[in-house]
Amino acid sequence: MFQMEAVCLNSGPVFDDCEEYEDGEDCSVVEHDNEIHENDSKKEPPQPTVGLEFGSFDEAYDFYNMYGKEQGFGVRVSNSWFRTKRKERYRAKLSCSNAGFKKKNGANHPRPETRTGCPAMLVIKLVDSKRWRIVEVVLQHNHTVSPEIRRFYKSHKKMILASKKQQESTPVTEVHTIKLYRTSIDAAYNGSQEVEETDSGLPVDTSKHLDLKEGDAHALYNYFCRMKLTNPNFFYLMDLDDEGCLRNVFWADARSRAAFNSFSDAVAIDTTSLRNKYEIPLISFVGLNNHGQPVLLGCGFLGHDSAEYFMWMLKSWLTCMLGRHPQVILTDQSKSLQIAVSKVFPQACHCYCLSYIMLRVPEKLGGLKGYESIKMQLYKAVYNSLKITEFESSWDQMISQHELKDNKWLHSLYEDRAKWVPVYLKDISFMGIMPIKENESLDSFFDGYVHKHTSFKEFVDKYDLALQRKYMKEAMADMESRSSSFELKTKCKFEQQLLRIFTKEIFKKFQKEVEEMHSCFNTRQVNINGPIMTFVVKERVESEGGEKEIRQFEVLYETTQVEVRCICSLFNFKGYLCRHALNVLNYNGVEDIPLQYILPRWDKDYKCKTPVDSVLSHVDVNNPVELYNHLHKHVMQVVEEGAQSKEHYMAVLQELEALLNRFSVIEDNLVSL
Repeated sequence: MFQMEAVCLNSGPVFDDCEEYEDGEDCSVVEHDNEIHENDSKKEPPQPTVGLEFGSFDEAYDFYNMYGKEQGFGVRVSNSWFRTKRKERYRAKLSCSNAGFKKKNGANHPRPETRTGCPAMLVIKLVDSKRWRIVEVVLQHNHTVSPEIRRFYKSHKKMILASKKQQESTPVTEVHTIKLYRTSIDAAYNGSQEVEETDSGLPVDTSKHLDLKEGDAHALYNYFCRMKLTNPNFFYLMDLDDEGCLRNVFWADARSRAAFNSFSDAVAIDTTSLRNKYEIPLISFVGLNNHGQPVLLGCGFLGHDSAEYFMWMLKSWLTCMLGRHPQVILTDQSKSLQIAVSKVFPQACHCYCLSYIMLRVPEKLGGLKGYESIKMQLYKAVYNSLKITEFESSWDQMISQHELKDNKWLHSLYEDRAKWVPVYLKDISFMGIMPIKENESLDSFFDGYVHKHTSFKEFVDKYDLALQRKYMKEAMADMESRSSSFELKTKCKFEQQLLRIFTKEIFKKFQKEVEEMHSCFNTRQVNINGPIMTFVVKERVESEGGEKEIRQFEVLYETTQVEVRCICSLFNFKGYLCRHALNVLNYNGVEDIPLQYILPRWDKDYKCKTPVDSVLSHVDVNNPVELYNHLHKHVMQVVEEGAQSKEHYMAVLQELEALLNRFSVIEDNLVSL
């Protein structure tokens, strides 16, 4: 589907090739009869923009000619490019009639020079053998242009003649329409909503639309057009109402779509800007890469906080990611977002982000008597409870002691406790995205780039910068993980084993668990049930006030499959084994960590090892989007390998150049047929 907009022209047939399209013809100024005035369309044609597409060369020319007529300049075809064998035009440059300078012919009485070498022009290119796309635009003129000047250019002549003819005959019943195709997007996966306009003049309820200031819409659209041209796998959707007002926007670039293929197991939907009433209602879909760094999986602007609008956003993201569902979704407590997630991702495990909730404690409870005591008891119940009974008991004690039974916020938290309290979430694999400690938080992906009064235009300007800095950090982490030698801090074989596999950042976190094995003591078996043994591991932990206390952790160990499960459930929360489980493995003489506890997603080469379906029979060869996605997955492996060293880089570069040369030969052979 194409996003398109109809521009009506009160003109007759399109120009004939032989008369108005003569390449480089002199479009001299023709005096305009004062008695004849153009019957303008009610709507001005949109400004020429890179990415606009047309159904034919005629329509592209008519569009620019109409724009020139509105602005006050003539148009001519200054250059054309043709395929030699078929004599088919595939590229053209449409210029202001004042472009260039006339050739001197040596006449005795040469006509005065009327051209000024004006740079205003646009370049159009044939794409998919059926549509013409604007690929370059220069709007500035080096001479005065004004629609108020009572004169007419040769390129506009037929518009006037058609207007006269229509005035002499029956009233106009039809108008010629140019369809302006926005950036082409595949109907199945890259479809975008059709732009609809109205002249009803009825008031529009703007409370459910994006509050765009002057220049915002133009900045957004230009950015999308530019990205689609330079980044073929760039995806965007716009949601418009019947009045043509913009309600929602979603987009994701090629790297976000590739990252989803590798890191979509657990995803956070960040609505910080929406909750804090920022000027831009930004929503970000964020995962964690193999370094534990946040990675953008798509983002958008939401026009209204409702289940309906959230559902549109989530469905757009699902479409963008080719219908693949995340396993875990983390959000704030928004009820409308909860409804949308349950409708769009019914199979995903939906939880509330703990750090989002705890950040609201001062706001919600700060004015209560005994606030510091309430806060201390709340934190203890949430962060320190190893069993559900412990949490229930601590919570009840806090409510009873401070007479908080009627506190609506705490009541709602308790009702939703199974969605955000860690002790209830131990069976869910969060892969590090859920903060479970008091000093942990899930920061916004665009933290530092967006503030309360950031405009849409400002955000678009900062967006690329933010992503480039994030990608640079990721690239540096990749390089350090492959080239750096990590310092071993113990003689434990577990540390040596994962040194060769994990990325640097994840290894450092696991290394901390190995180091802290020394704080665990008195590991003893307390029960046995067939192949399953229960152990208790004691650990000295730091409590409030810096004092040490001894806590007991139950660990289950299954002997036949060598499976281990600690009550702290660090493996499910973070993706690597805890010190208590490592102690039990060591106690039972297990020298190597079982493979099921070495997650491939933390592998330093994971991005280039991500399985890719290589069977071409599953790909629709007539669908360019499917072909692109399939090739992109494969080529990312080549990119990852090529970035490992200078030698790899040079080898990949040489092969790519050879491949591009082969494409040129293939294209030449096709042209000669």
